[in-house]
Amino acid sequence: MTLETFSAIRGIYHAYRAPAPGAPTLVFANSLGTDLRVWDRVVVQLPSEWGLLRHDKRGHGLSISSDTLDIETMATDVETLLYHYGIADFIGIGLSVGGLIMQALALRHPQTMRRLVLADTAAKIGAPEIWNPRIDAVRANGIASISDAILARWFAPGYETTEDFAMWHAMLERTPDEGYAQVCAAIRDADYTDDLARIVQPTLLIAGAQDTSTPPDLVRATADKIPSSRFVEIDAAGHLPCVEQPARFVELLHAHIFT
Repeated sequence: MTLETFSAIRGIYHAYRAPAPGAPTLVFANSLGTDLRVWDRVVVQLPSEWGLLRHDKRGHGLSISSDTLDIETMATDVETLLYHYGIADFIGIGLSVGGLIMQALALRHPQTMRRLVLADTAAKIGAPEIWNPRIDAVRANGIASISDAILARWFAPGYETTEDFAMWHAMLERTPDEGYAQVCAAIRDADYTDDLARIVQPTLLIAGAQDTSTPPDLVRATADKIPSSRFVEIDAAGHLPCVEQPARFVELLHAHIFT
């Protein structure tokens, strides 16, 4: 088994595995309230010769926080890792806020990013009247005060009865409150709607059929504005199809890379 090497650069913790000659490198960006383990069920099913780069966003997992944060800054953090490892050809894969990060990178790197996968995300996610009360609640009372409501949107009905659910509950509640609030604000302020037509990469957009955070219609509307795109809905999945339906996610990913 070929394992990733786990380390930090400029306070951004990440896991990296170099590709074999001729193999693709996949670069992942996570959702709000999760760390790089959100991709565990996907990467374990990928060929061992493929390159991998995963990381924890600022204020999440083991990565450092910052005084202020926006999507472009988080995209620059990914660029720092790309430059460090000399990655000049990659496939960008973003989940939720990670999809916003990957949209920013797709626009910056039309040649370097070969293909793009956007899962349960959109060019604009939510409005201030949704994000501001959440930010205020987390800063006043902590993530635990709203974790049940958040987790209800993460998964399809019934997942809360599985053994895995406790891990995701703990991951969410152990995210630093200020780091979570800052990323909420970054999502609130991001809008790539007018930029979608400039995304040149062949793009696969995935939505969990039971996702109430970024519903399938919202993801589909984003796909409609990207010139070379395909939209797929995954049944029996909420906001994290890479967790609930990893085999289907990998199947779609593999087909998209080699189409």
